[in-house]
Amino acid sequence: MGNKGMTVAHRQDIHFDFSGKKVLVTGGTSGLGAGIANAFANSGAHVTITGTRAQAADYDADLDRFDYRQLDVEDNASIDALADGIPALDVLVNNAGNSFFAAGLDEHDPDVFARAVQVHLNAPFRLVQRLADQLADSTQSGGGAVIGIGSVTSFMGMAVTLGYGAGKTGLLGMTRGLAVDLGPRNIRVNVVAAGVTRSRMTANVFAEKAWSEPTLARTPLGRMGEPEDIAGPVLFLASSAASWITGTTIMVDGGYTVSG
Repeated sequence: MGNKGMTVAHRQDIHFDFSGKKVLVTGGTSGLGAGIANAFANSGAHVTITGTRAQAADYDADLDRFDYRQLDVEDNASIDALADGIPALDVLVNNAGNSFFAAGLDEHDPDVFARAVQVHLNAPFRLVQRLADQLADSTQSGGGAVIGIGSVTSFMGMAVTLGYGAGKTGLLGMTRGLAVDLGPRNIRVNVVAAGVTRSRMTANVFAEKAWSEPTLARTPLGRMGEPEDIAGPVLFLASSAASWITGTTIMVDGGYTVSG
């Protein structure tokens, strides 16, 4: 196909109106989280982002347009402290994650596996539980919204990301259960399952042609994803346009999982 390996220009054409709405994006200092946070801010929202460092100034990126909070998703006390400091909320985006494999750790190790499940499943659940009252009080059309950032590893086995895949797969089941549980409180819960998307976490992996070239060759749209590719579906699911959508997963992967 002639489009293999093509790139896409940075887009600013995601049009939703979240004026005055309060949005929390965990892990919003870079990559997918930054793309999502910027899209919400461009749509008028007051956006709070989290990161692992003590303050926003500790990052190279310009984060002045956001309210910054420190969060360690491996620490339940840190999660509780964050939730206690969020008095009102319309949209929660559970994006914070970590590639233990990319960090050189073996996800077959039971302790590393448990850390991966904590980060990608237990922490998002705890945040939803702790922030449910605030989301239930949302006045936005369509009610409060929770969007989890899932992964293609929920739909296909990848041995090196065993813990990550388990956590992301659990996220799908948790989302369906929470949709039933929280629907009567006017809270919608959905997932955007992201394919391989350009970020700091994937940079080292994509530098290896032995991995990146077959991945792109299998992808019908012929390129890796950009943070903006994920941001659009997230904003849609958070908006009133999706007010009758809950408990579902939108796959955003350039067609990777449907290609043989």
